[in-house]
Amino acid sequence: MITVSDLPGMSGVMRQYGFVANKRLGQHFLFDQNITDKIVLYARPLDGVSVAEIGPGPGGLTRSLLQAETEQVLAIEMDERFLPPLGDIARAYPNRLILHHGDAVKVDISKRLTAPIKIIANLPYNVSTQLLTGWLTAKPLFWSQAVLMFQKEVADRITAGPGDKSYGRLAVLAQSVCICRQAFDIPARAFTPPPKVDSTVIVLNPLPERERFKALDKLGEVTQAAFGQRRKMLRRSLKSIALKYELDLDIWLSETQINPAVRPESLNVLHFRHLAKGLSN
Repeated sequence: MITVSDLPGMSGVMRQYGFVANKRLGQHFLFDQNITDKIVLYARPLDGVSVAEIGPGPGGLTRSLLQAETEQVLAIEMDERFLPPLGDIARAYPNRLILHHGDAVKVDISKRLTAPIKIIANLPYNVSTQLLTGWLTAKPLFWSQAVLMFQKEVADRITAGPGDKSYGRLAVLAQSVCICRQAFDIPARAFTPPPKVDSTVIVLNPLPERERFKALDKLGEVTQAAFGQRRKMLRRSLKSIALKYELDLDIWLSETQINPAVRPESLNVLHFRHLAKGLSN
């Protein structure tokens, strides 16, 4: 029988198992419990909540989540080396930590946890955007909040507004589904090994059901066309999609009260939503 007090510190776990980060999997470990506890703080309240954690590694954030009285934590880990120390944590917290060895991109979290569900994770850098896009477009939207760590440049792309250099497809998608805000930055030196860039924790709170944009496939087409040629005016960048849908480009833009001579970075999220609606009419 393992108790919580029997668990070694994170540095001890790394020494015991001789772990080194796998660059191919985008691994950078966070051992400072003050920081992992702070991440969890932004997700409270957690009583009675099921949590999905992606890429727990040796279990630093996992321990903070379990100490926060979550109902259950589903830890999805692709690197089988970390299963033994995660198994020790599971035995120290009976019936509260569920381990899944596999690729998080292929896991349907909604079928493995009961609502309410939150996603809290230090995401592997190499799949962070792919994972986020999948969760944003999930039907139905199964999670009630996400507190996620990204490379700072990716976090900026999610929370950017019109006119920002980071503003693009990801911001429009995320902000059509959620209220997105940056919580705090974490310097590269806090990780082992240190990445080349700083990281940022962001909080995503889904908009009320009636306010969420539903035609995300059409929104994706519009933003791909617009931001794929972001230095061109809309009358040029949206020409191909207007032809595809047999729309008069000038009428389509005028109906949404958008100047065809502007560039896409000057449009707000609502403008893009109106354009996408025009494809569905």
